[in-house]
Amino acid sequence: MKKAVRSIVLALVCLIAFSNCIEADNDKPIAVGDLPAAAQMLIGEHFGDKEVALAKVESGLVEKNYDVVFTDGTKVEFDRKGEWTEVDCRKSSVPAGLIPTSIAQYVESSYPNAPIVKIEKEHKEWEVKLATGIEITFNKKFEMIDID
Repeated sequence: MKKAVRSIVLALVCLIAFSNCIEADNDKPIAVGDLPAAAQMLIGEHFGDKEVALAKVESGLVEKNYDVVFTDGTKVEFDRKGEWTEVDCRKSSVPAGLIPTSIAQYVESSYPNAPIVKIEKEHKEWEVKLATGIEITFNKKFEMIDID
């Protein structure tokens, strides 16, 4: 019986230690030239006039993500392939070339003069934040499904 209890306690201790290792990210500053090619191209095409303040890689046990922060506060997040996952321009507009046409048309017709300042894409949803503070969620077919 003592052996079984010891084994269970040891297993729990190992499980807790392992779960802490999984969550511990390894953030490391990198040069813009060390970003994936797709990320470098996007920065050059849509943010070429901005100065990069920080580029970093976030390495977890399974995933790798990249963040680029510009001196004006704009932040772009990329996945391991260099595809953008989030663009947060804070007070300025997200570059039009990054906004799907259907989303841009919906926002323009429903909220004229309210620029999109943040856009995020996930597996099944897109979320945009307008300068007015309104957040709109779209499904993968670009149909509006929620407004906050």
